[in-house]
Amino acid sequence: MSKPVVILGVFVADTAYRADRAPRMGETIMGNSFALGPGGKGSNQAVAAAKSGGDAHMITRLGKDPFADMALATWAGAGVKPAITQHNDGYTGAAYIFVEEASGDNAIIVCPGVAMSISPADIDAQADLIASAGVFLTQLEQPLDAAMRGLKLARDAGAVTVLNPAPATDLPDGMLALCDYATPNESEAEGLTGIAVKTVDDAIRAAEALRAEGVGTAIITLGENGALFHDGTPVHVPAFNAGPVVETTGAGDAFNGGFATALARGDAPIDAVRFGCATAAISVTRPGTAPSMPTLAEVNTLLAG
Repeated sequence: MSKPVVILGVFVADTAYRADRAPRMGETIMGNSFALGPGGKGSNQAVAAAKSGGDAHMITRLGKDPFADMALATWAGAGVKPAITQHNDGYTGAAYIFVEEASGDNAIIVCPGVAMSISPADIDAQADLIASAGVFLTQLEQPLDAAMRGLKLARDAGAVTVLNPAPATDLPDGMLALCDYATPNESEAEGLTGIAVKTVDDAIRAAEALRAEGVGTAIITLGENGALFHDGTPVHVPAFNAGPVVETTGAGDAFNGGFATALARGDAPIDAVRFGCATAAISVTRPGTAPSMPTLAEVNTLLAG
């Protein structure tokens, strides 16, 4: 029987503007299109976990505003169980995303809102939920002391701990040693280890460096090249082809949510990596982040093919 997947992270509403160029200071220009949708790494991972069959629970803070309503509706639609507090003294997170029409290049401003005030005390308030988890998953968009506390409570309770170290930043001493799994992508692995990851052999070296810092198993996600799994013996897991790529945003979140779901139901770790890769492969064939996450049936169909 699958145990809960408990995710600590943030929700932000993504506001995406496409235009031929960015406006200069003091200038107003006409845009080409606008899109509003759910985002935030923790929220995306919770949606991926729930839609792929996991008993997903989301720990975060929200405001009391329309973006909070969006978060709650997104989770309700996916089957995510919120373990949240809502606050009048701040706002739900939002991101401004400018996309240059011709190139697709983007510039982003993220304002996490009340989620930036998530504290170790908030984590302690969810200690029973964390203790019930089969897998505890977090990232680095909320304060690091909260993530550190969550990993420590989960480790002490016997849950499997997974850190997706994104966005890349310097980690507190001892944080990696609390992680049964760390799941950086190529650039995040380089930021943590100083090893540029351009090939599978580079990924092996970076994974070995992470294991030397105390990580139980390092998994370097490699985009179209799949993932490198290293628990003492490196294994390259190829990517799946689920169809033409539409948008890669959120692929890492899809991987982490699917991977956590498979671990929580008792899959062997390497099989959980394959499940995560299949989840990510389907997500990139669709636009958006949370809306692109596949169902369990879709992932199983890809794996069976």
